[in-house]
Amino acid sequence: MSKGLSAMQDDMADPDIRRFVDAINAAYVEHGAPAGASMATRRQVAERVRKPWREGGPIMATSEEMDMGGVRLRLHRPVADEKLPVMLYIHGGGWTLFSIDTHDRLMREYAARAGIAVLGIDYSLSPESKFPVALEECAAALDWLAAQADTLNLDADRVLIGGDSAGANLSVATCLLQRQRGRPLPIAMLLNYGAFAPERTASYARFGDTYSLEADEMDAFWASYVDAPEQFADPLVVPLRADLAGLPPAFLAIAECDILADCNDAFARALAAAGVATHAVTYRGATHSFLEAVSIAPLAGRALDEQAAWIRDIVGA
Repeated sequence: MSKGLSAMQDDMADPDIRRFVDAINAAYVEHGAPAGASMATRRQVAERVRKPWREGGPIMATSEEMDMGGVRLRLHRPVADEKLPVMLYIHGGGWTLFSIDTHDRLMREYAARAGIAVLGIDYSLSPESKFPVALEECAAALDWLAAQADTLNLDADRVLIGGDSAGANLSVATCLLQRQRGRPLPIAMLLNYGAFAPERTASYARFGDTYSLEADEMDAFWASYVDAPEQFADPLVVPLRADLAGLPPAFLAIAECDILADCNDAFARALAAAGVATHAVTYRGATHSFLEAVSIAPLAGRALDEQAAWIRDIVGA
């Protein structure tokens, strides 16, 4: 949770995004877990705080709960009787928080706007399940999609992967792991304000204690994800260290007012240098998690529309 934006003297945030962040902050004050609260309590609070922002939005033709060896999945279809492209969507939350429930509206927005199916995965969370557990589950979900595509009336040749924050990290790492194993890769990556490296950059100093993701909070997320700092040398943990050649085309939604902005800029440059078709857009006035504000923020709606148009081009819709 960050400090209230309304008190800032030099507030760069879009006014509607500011309303979203202030509402989140106020909800944490109302529902906030006491100091030293268990991770279970923190997750319950996070679910309550995010609840108003996951409601409403597009109505799906079908939304089906599924199970993959004990991992919960949810498949949204905007139309019922059509073989659809599908995106595996990996929610954010610092590898420790959130779920396919907190991100349900965001997944439905992609399904409706792009005309694709969206499969959300409730991967195992840290610190109980550290690297590489969540990564292995996301890779298994891609394999599961390939095996189940015909049964689910999905197009196995038009599978995308996407996620926000830690979910963007896992999206890239999943592609790296699939490439390492000689498995088919998704045809595209949708990467929203991703956590691609743990180092503090200049954007941490600009936005690290006033916007919707704090510097110390992000450091704690990274520490919770790994067993030891030595694992930060692993490109499956830190995709900015990876050989990115041969990865699928990528759309990066970069939030201007985000401690991760510099990291996202660097990752976009690294992708392009590796020959990956890269479409990176910095959304002025956006904060971390701004896409979740779509119910009140035209900026979030514009970003989703731009991403949906890119997806339609990728899948040939």
